[in-house]
Amino acid sequence: MESNASFVNFSEKSTIKVALIGNPNSGKSTLFNALTGLNQKTGNFPGVTVDKKSGFSKLNASVTAEFIDLPGTYSLYPKSLDERVAFEVLCNAGNTNHPDVTIIVADASNLKRNLFLVSQIIDLKIPVILALNMMDMVEKEGDVIDAIRLSEKLGVKVIGISARNKEGVEVLKQALLQPLPVPQYDFIDIKKIVPDAIEKVKAVIKVKSDFEAFQIINNLSDINYLHNAEMQTKITDALNTLIIDTNKLQSIESVERYKIINRIAEDCITRKSAIKTESFTQKLDSVLTHRIWGYAIFLIILFFIFQTIFFLAAFPMDWIESLFISISEITANVLPKGELSNLLVNGIIAGLSGVVVFVPQIALLFAFIAILEDTGYMARVSFIMDKLMRRFGLNGRSVIPLISGVACAVPAIMSARTISSWKERIITIMVTPLMSCSARLPVYTLLISLVVPQNKTLGFFNYQGLILMALYLIGFIAAIGAAWVMKWILKARERSYFIMELPVYRSPQWRTVGYTIYDKVKMFLFDAGKIIVAISIILWFLSAHAPGNKFEEIEKKYQDYSWRAEMNQDQIAAKIASEKLEASYAGMLGKSIEPAIKPLGFDWKIGISLVTSFAAREVFVGTMATIYSAGNTDNTQTIREKMAAEKNAETNQPKFTIAVGFSLMIFYAFAMQCMSTLAVVYRETKSWKWPTIQFFFMGALAYLSSFIVYQLLK
Repeated sequence: MESNASFVNFSEKSTIKVALIGNPNSGKSTLFNALTGLNQKTGNFPGVTVDKKSGFSKLNASVTAEFIDLPGTYSLYPKSLDERVAFEVLCNAGNTNHPDVTIIVADASNLKRNLFLVSQIIDLKIPVILALNMMDMVEKEGDVIDAIRLSEKLGVKVIGISARNKEGVEVLKQALLQPLPVPQYDFIDIKKIVPDAIEKVKAVIKVKSDFEAFQIINNLSDINYLHNAEMQTKITDALNTLIIDTNKLQSIESVERYKIINRIAEDCITRKSAIKTESFTQKLDSVLTHRIWGYAIFLIILFFIFQTIFFLAAFPMDWIESLFISISEITANVLPKGELSNLLVNGIIAGLSGVVVFVPQIALLFAFIAILEDTGYMARVSFIMDKLMRRFGLNGRSVIPLISGVACAVPAIMSARTISSWKERIITIMVTPLMSCSARLPVYTLLISLVVPQNKTLGFFNYQGLILMALYLIGFIAAIGAAWVMKWILKARERSYFIMELPVYRSPQWRTVGYTIYDKVKMFLFDAGKIIVAISIILWFLSAHAPGNKFEEIEKKYQDYSWRAEMNQDQIAAKIASEKLEASYAGMLGKSIEPAIKPLGFDWKIGISLVTSFAAREVFVGTMATIYSAGNTDNTQTIREKMAAEKNAETNQPKFTIAVGFSLMIFYAFAMQCMSTLAVVYRETKSWKWPTIQFFFMGALAYLSSFIVYQLLK
């Protein structure tokens, strides 16, 4: 017990490293935000693509804590990439993220389930604090958890908190400065399960605990810090004479742990009533996870989100467009005519306007996603979709990457590492980019606003919002359709399973929602923005220059008196700008690919955008802004107005017809226009085979679908 434990004290260190670990939905990330505020940074754990969040907080005048947010996990079995990272950070003293102290965040309202992970970490014999989160919910239910008795039973410090309300957070921080007990006894006698094997491993490698040796026996090939040929050979040779059934050992361990966990729960938790009435969460789940109504409600929620994105974002987008028009006019009037003025107005400002104008829609999209996650609803979506997903070669865990793909395919593909089945993980990675991500949102909204009138409605519903929702649904249908095909192509014998703990429903924590919006908008502005502005400058140069003296010839052509009689000065200036653009290096690039894309309804200007937007889909808008600014002398028009005024040279009708607009939307819905996504697929699969297949199958699907749509609508 605690009285028999040894103690460690970190109060004299200037910086202490603290790891946060817990089950998914235990409130670990909320506690991390409460501890660190905005003082955070995001990266990857060394050697893997697993997200690493770290942040700093002052414990007192002389001691700073670095908090590391480990991936959420139900156990320390290093099977999935998330579990492997958590296990190795805690066990490997040589790991750069190895903590001085570990805070285990447990959902106090579901303590018995959370104690499994707690018991495993205790058996690692490392300094631990158990933070019982959501104590406000326990008290609301009328239940009582005896934290002192629980501390005595576990041999570690136990502190009750409510991370959402920031209750107990300061107490938790101060506990890090006090002497902490290091568990001295085993939660279960793990050596009794495989005594000979544990002794043999301990004779070969130095470990802190019998449990660490037990995990090495069961997962030798999955533990990265033991990926040393000599060490693995020694351990394999030591265990060579023993017959080890790893599945059986893990099963025995789980049974033994739950025997003790059940006894501890009985001793330390007092229930208000032996007969539990149906909770609010259970009542709500009977509707939201219903086999019919569950799907209908999910579609209604999506419908509401896309209607709101178009309606609410319209006002700030108009203000931003007006602001950039004013900036362009002032810059053009103040600066003398020349290369610098042209670069600023038609290159940098035009490119920036194509980024900033879509911030309101990006912010709204991520706000809705954060609210759905924080309320606990997103977990229900995974649950109800599991049965449907299995018919297409996926499972419920695939829903998280697919839904995350609505935000961005890069982290969505990385989140597929929690899928244990190789086949289902590969299929999920391959089809996730078909989900319409936030980078497509600027493309969709620009094109929809061009070809669908804003005042066109179906009853109370705006057509623009309906079409936007349809594009997202098309992406989902294409994803599960492609998954169904791959289900029959890829061969694997392993069986998959889907286990997910559904959190209770809670009102969203607006601070967390705010952090998410801030983080995602900042990423869009600075990560995508840098690419867009850089490409805008390159495009400006290509569109403002031409080989030889072609520009001089065009200007000379319009100096003739007959042109002055036929057109006024503004018309002549517009004609010169248009012909210069066509004769420029950018025009030559577009003309070279125009024959291949003409059957889709695209001209050479759109062709330039298709090429540049391979860097990132949202570059399409910045490219169009730059191209149409270079070919248009009117700085008082928005990019939408310039594109709407474009005429087809052959028909003299508007260039962006319904056929061209929808053809282009469908192309962007399916095409792999994202270098970052291809790079992360390579990193996750460790092979160029999969991103190559992905690029060509999505490109072929985009071209064929776009061709059919254009031919049907023209």
